[in-house]
Amino acid sequence: MNQFKHNDLDDVGKDTYHHTFFEMLGNWSFGDYFKEGAIGYAWELLTQVYKLPTDRIYATYFGGDEKAGLAPDTESKNIWLKYLPNERVLPFGCKDNFWEMGDTGPCGPCTEIHFDRIGNRDAASLVNNDDPTCIEIWNLVFIQFNRESDGTLRSLPAKHVDTGMGFERLTSILQNKMSNYDTDVFMPLFDAIHKLAGAGIQPYSGKVGSDDVGKVDMAYRVVADHIRTLSFAIADGSQPGNEGREYVLRRILRRAVHFGHQKLMAKQGFFSSLVDVFVRVMGDVFPELKDNEKKIKDIIKDEEASFENTLAKGYERFKKAADAVKENGGAVLSGQDAFVLWDTYGYPIDLTEVMAVDFGLSVDMEGFNASMKEARQKARNARYKAGGKSIVLDANATSQLRNQGLDSTNDSPKFQHKVHSSVVKAIYTGSEFIATASGDEDFGLVLESTSFYAEQGGQIYDTGSIEGPSGSFTVNNVQVFAGYVLHIGSFLEGPDSKALSVGDEVKCKVDYTRRTLIAPNHTCTHMLNFALREVLGDHVDQKGSIVLPEKLRFDFSHGKPVQPEDLRKIEYIVNQQIKDELEVSAQEIKLADAKRINGLRAVFGEIYPDPVRVVSIGRKVEDLLANPESKEWLSISTELCGGTHISNTRDAAAFALISEEGIAKGVRRITAVTAECASQAMKLASSIDTDINEASKLDGATLEKKIGSIKNTLDAAAIPAARKADLRGNISKLEDQLRKAKKKIGEENIQKAVKTAIDAAEAALSEGKTFCVTHADVGLDTTAVREAVVKAMNRFKGLPIMVFSTDEASNKAVIYAGVPPNAPNGFKVLDWLTPSIAPLKGKGGGGKNGLAQGQGSDASRVKEAMELATQIASMKLS
Repeated sequence: MNQFKHNDLDDVGKDTYHHTFFEMLGNWSFGDYFKEGAIGYAWELLTQVYKLPTDRIYATYFGGDEKAGLAPDTESKNIWLKYLPNERVLPFGCKDNFWEMGDTGPCGPCTEIHFDRIGNRDAASLVNNDDPTCIEIWNLVFIQFNRESDGTLRSLPAKHVDTGMGFERLTSILQNKMSNYDTDVFMPLFDAIHKLAGAGIQPYSGKVGSDDVGKVDMAYRVVADHIRTLSFAIADGSQPGNEGREYVLRRILRRAVHFGHQKLMAKQGFFSSLVDVFVRVMGDVFPELKDNEKKIKDIIKDEEASFENTLAKGYERFKKAADAVKENGGAVLSGQDAFVLWDTYGYPIDLTEVMAVDFGLSVDMEGFNASMKEARQKARNARYKAGGKSIVLDANATSQLRNQGLDSTNDSPKFQHKVHSSVVKAIYTGSEFIATASGDEDFGLVLESTSFYAEQGGQIYDTGSIEGPSGSFTVNNVQVFAGYVLHIGSFLEGPDSKALSVGDEVKCKVDYTRRTLIAPNHTCTHMLNFALREVLGDHVDQKGSIVLPEKLRFDFSHGKPVQPEDLRKIEYIVNQQIKDELEVSAQEIKLADAKRINGLRAVFGEIYPDPVRVVSIGRKVEDLLANPESKEWLSISTELCGGTHISNTRDAAAFALISEEGIAKGVRRITAVTAECASQAMKLASSIDTDINEASKLDGATLEKKIGSIKNTLDAAAIPAARKADLRGNISKLEDQLRKAKKKIGEENIQKAVKTAIDAAEAALSEGKTFCVTHADVGLDTTAVREAVVKAMNRFKGLPIMVFSTDEASNKAVIYAGVPPNAPNGFKVLDWLTPSIAPLKGKGGGGKNGLAQGQGSDASRVKEAMELATQIASMKLS
């Protein structure tokens, strides 16, 4: 069994026995053998199979706790005395030898087996004393009680055994090594790390504490441990991120990258390259590593690169702050500085603490937590402001309600589409509870029961009204806090006196028209989740969702953009389920029963109630419960969900997948619409398609203008993403058509303009002229006009030439002129061009290599300009 552990992350690397990942060996008994059998089996395996020397084994047992009313576990002690002398059977208290998962639930005493790595000594004082030479290797837990909610212990009718033995620790003993890190589990990694380390970094030598100068060996252990953890976690479907368990993985990765760069002088990208080595070592035993090797490496590589972008700047920021503290005689890095490192540079706080220790400093954790709290409150206030959520029941407020004996709000009527009767139990202003609400301020009402849906599970809250004997309260927002549903809103403005008081009987009137828009979006979110896994694969996990009246949004794990063809398939699957008119079944069942259903989907890290509501599309929940392991259920959508849904998929009418984008490393987001919005999206797509087909019949400037218009429309259009990609392709074809037409016209214009200039030059020379002024009818094609001048000058050496061309539609003109460098009388091209185009309201420039160009904004006077050019040339060249 693979185990991940992060609560002592700061210790990993410092010593030789802490890990963030370890393999757990174990055996279990459910109502069968108990203490005698468990201890006997453990002794037999360790001493007869593994051949561990018996004189180096110590056992601990629960020594009792008078305050807790728990007697010593003398049964375990007496069993151990059959195998070990009394001085090696040691009692300990609740901390070490009474196992509990939490405040309530199964629990019981445990006995631990410790091994002395040295031998030939009395190591009893080293047991449970954090000594690496005397370590715990096996814990046998005897689950015989249940901790009740009032703190009392109730004996279980059937006794169970749950044991766990650390594979790495056992390996180190069997291989006669002094630490887990000296075994063949880690040595190949250390060899690979050394090859990636900077020049002068020595191979791993197993040093700790003050002997480990520069913390080089600590860095080896950190990097090796952390690449194991991340590789297994990613292979199991998780990945680094910003929340919960995923943030733990991000902390672990950034800690490894920091130690690699700062202590081992490794180059950028070193960490992800270790994946190859680790998979080679462990892949045969754990095939999931080989199956996901590329995925593991890609995710770690992206995360590593992301942190490396800010790593150096962050360290500079830290060093500057740390140096300032020391210069001023201080010993504590401010919480604000630590917060900036976290917020701006992505440094986890535990990493900042590690760096601070290197500088002989500590971190003001109280200040850091205060800065974090302030930042979160600002973000929360911004969200509340954006969503209109102005009133919050904080922990003190909900505690007040609980102390008053007020039960949590019964919100089961939310699945009934009818007016619901209830009673006002509390009124909150945001700072205090009051007896009566009146006026135009916002209030929060807590009712005995409600038919309003409070925002949760990604689904937006209901709106509507609460009607009382003296007023109508408009509900603008509904939230739930510690089980209390808060209806946030105000009374409508008006001359009538309006009020609600605690104890008033009221009617809950939900805006079911709005709810009817939300429900199909929620059901289609489930169908989308199913379709994504069908098309992209089983690695897809929900990362979040928002269900609104106008759209749905779904975040999911996937390492790259979804291609248009896959988007088309996903959209097709959802629409096919709608066409199949599948029944949507919902039923509240025990959580354990729900988890047995094959193919059940749940949000990773979400805490679900027990019992829990199951929503199944296409089969009744009772059918699933009748045969939960059936592979048939893999072909339908089944999820844990407390939201509101349609009763049949046909009520969604249509589904359109509007957009797909990346929002974080390895996380993609889809936005979609249903029902009338989906139909409108499809109609708009068809309309744009028609416009593109009609545009293909156009040419020239008219086509160019139409293409620009269609592109603007398409960019802003909320239409199916796959269809949008197709339409962009069709527009590209139109643009290609336009480019080819322009190229052909350009070639024709050049031929036409060159011929015009050469013919005019020949005519001028035959008439005895020493220059040429002509008009080429090629519109505003400056390339063609320039080519005409250059080619004519090359043909007729020494002949000054000026070519005009105009466009009647825009009333503009372009002009090109060329004068050879050896022209008589110092004749210069700009001396000719600039005054000649004055009638055209023109301006010119150039002069390089005897060429100049100009343009005019009054082409109607081109004849006048050409005559002026003729006069100037005649005068200058005579």
